[in-house]
Amino acid sequence: MLKISPREGPRPDTTPCAPHTQISQNPDATSYSAFKDRAFDFPFVTRQPSMISVPGAEALCLEQGRGCGCREAFMIGNEFAHVHPPQDGSLHMMLPEDAVPQIVDLGWAEPHPMAAAGMIPSTAVMVYAPRNNAEIETVLDLLRLSYDFACGKLGRVDSFVL
Repeated sequence: MLKISPREGPRPDTTPCAPHTQISQNPDATSYSAFKDRAFDFPFVTRQPSMISVPGAEALCLEQGRGCGCREAFMIGNEFAHVHPPQDGSLHMMLPEDAVPQIVDLGWAEPHPMAAAGMIPSTAVMVYAPRNNAEIETVLDLLRLSYDFACGKLGRVDSFVL
């Protein structure tokens, strides 16, 4: 069972439109590096430049034939998440629709502005950059949820997120 505690402190400032970036509470170089060292360690995930994000963003893509989740589990092609460059440090990822309000209420994410406008699936969120080791673990848990969603491993997740 996935247990997510509330994020401490206020939400960071973000841009209200695309490109959707985090502009305050950005991670230091050590936290950013520690997170990225582990973010791409999922089975059957390739690390490549994002096909939909800003230059320097790195995508998590499932290898061809590994994505079994619904269309709403992917941003474009097999890309289910991407990590923004170090000056931002946040991520965009696709999360199961029933998990999104819970993750937002716990202070870890916000809907993508284009999702809020109905232009892309409501499963698209920005997860805020982890600022320390404990937050790295939580953001990795959220990334694992996105991965499981893309792999088609999840039904309803309301029993998994607290």
